[in-house]
Amino acid sequence: MPGPAQPNIEPNKDRTARAQKSTGGVAALKAQRTPPADLNEREAMRAYYLTVRRDSEALAAPLAAEDMVVQTMPDVSPTKWHLAHTSWFFETFLLKPHAKSYSPLNEQYDLLFNSYYQQVGPQWLRPHRGFLSRPTVAEVMDYRAYVDGAMLELMEEAGAALWQKLAVLITLGLNHEQQHQELICTDIKHVLAQNPLSPALYTPPAESTSAPALSWSEFGGGIYEIGRDMDPAGFSFDNEGPRHEILLRPFRLASRPVTNGEFRAFVEDGGYERAPLWLSDGWNAVSEGGWQAPAYWRRADDGSWREFTLHGEVPLDENAPVTHISLYEAAAYAEWAGARLPLEAELEIAARGLPLEGNFLMPQRDGGAAPIIHPQAASAAGDGPQQLFGDVWEWTASSYSAYPGYRAPSGAIGEYNGKFMCNQMVLRGGSCATPHGHMRATYRNFFPAAARWQFSGLRLASDV
Repeated sequence: MPGPAQPNIEPNKDRTARAQKSTGGVAALKAQRTPPADLNEREAMRAYYLTVRRDSEALAAPLAAEDMVVQTMPDVSPTKWHLAHTSWFFETFLLKPHAKSYSPLNEQYDLLFNSYYQQVGPQWLRPHRGFLSRPTVAEVMDYRAYVDGAMLELMEEAGAALWQKLAVLITLGLNHEQQHQELICTDIKHVLAQNPLSPALYTPPAESTSAPALSWSEFGGGIYEIGRDMDPAGFSFDNEGPRHEILLRPFRLASRPVTNGEFRAFVEDGGYERAPLWLSDGWNAVSEGGWQAPAYWRRADDGSWREFTLHGEVPLDENAPVTHISLYEAAAYAEWAGARLPLEAELEIAARGLPLEGNFLMPQRDGGAAPIIHPQAASAAGDGPQQLFGDVWEWTASSYSAYPGYRAPSGAIGEYNGKFMCNQMVLRGGSCATPHGHMRATYRNFFPAAARWQFSGLRLASDV
C-alpha cells in the first residue's frame, strides 16, 4: 500500500506565477552591515534569500503533514507555524511598508503568525498554536511562495535609497529565519519523542569516536573588551553590543564539553537525589518534574541507557557531549564535579579569533547527505579549549541583561531582543541544530533556566 501523503513543500510554477502577480528601527540597524557597494550585491542578496528560504523547506521535507501541525508543550511550535511566521516577518517588516503594490494573501495571518510584536498587533496565544488545523500545510507553502515572489520583485525594483534600508532588514529577516530553522529541529524532536513508535527522520550516524581526556586551559585576569562593535564589519544582533570593558579574575576552562559518560556518572551517583547540589529553583524543578536524567534519556530493560534522537532511539553515546539539560542540571553537575559554570565573557574571550567551525546544521541540498542533527564527540585533544562552536549550546552563569550603553532599536523591530532581558540565562557557541554560517563569537542565546528541549550542554570552569 502507498505510504502517507507527503505535503508539497516545493513552490511550483503556478504558485510562483501567482506570487509574482501579487518600519521602525532601520537607522539603528543600518550600522550592523556593509552598505551595498555595487549592483552585484543585490544579486548576492537574492541568492542568499533563496538559499535560506529553501533550507527551511528542506528541513520540513522529511515530515508528513500530520507531523507539522502538532504542539506538545507551550514552548514547542508546530513546524507549519514556523514556516508561516518567518514569511509573516518579511511581509510585515518589508513588503507592507515598502512594496507599494503589495496586497496580503490573507489579512487574518497577521493574528495567527505574529509571535510577540505588540506594536504590530494582537497575537494568537502561543500555547494554542497547535489548535490551528487551518491554514493547511499546503496553504502555508502557498503563502511562502506568495511572499517570496513579492520579495524578489521588491529586491529587483527598489531604488538605490530604498535598497539601503531593505538590505538591512532582509539580512535581519534571514538571520531570524535561521533561528527558526534551529527551532524547527528542536521542536519536532520534542513532538516525535512523545510517540511510542520513536520515529526517525534520518539514518543514525556512526557512534562517535572516543572523546579525549578532559584537560584545562588557563586565562589571565585583567580588563577585557567584549561584545560587537556596531560598525559596518558585518551583521550582528543588537544584543551583542555595544563593545565594552569587563574585569575578570584569572580562570580556567575545560578542554571540551561534559560527555554523556561523565554525566551518567553523576546520575548514577544519585545526583538527581541530592538537594545540596542544586539551586533552590532547580531542586523544585527536579521534584515537580520528576527529573532523573537529561531529557530524552531512556532506561532500557537491561539497565543500560538509550537516547531518543532525530535518528530514532539509539544506545547512549558515552563520548558525545551531554545535551538537553537545563541550567539547573548544568549547575548541579558543576557543583558535583567541584567546578562552576563559565561566565559568558570567559567563553567569548576563549573563542575569540578561532575559526567558526564545528558540528553545525547543514540542511540537505541537491541530493546531498542528510544532516547529522546530533552532538558528536570532540576530536583529538589540541591546544586550548575544543568544540567552542557547534554540537551543544553551553550554559553560562551569566544572566541575560543589557550591555552597558545598550538601547533597543525604535519601533516594533526593537522588540526582537531587548524586552526579553529578564529571567533568562545566556548560552554560547551554537549547536548541531544551529545553521552553518549563523554563529559568531559574540552571539548571545538565552533561555529560561529550566529549558531542556534545546541542544544545551555545559563546559566546566574554575577560578585559578
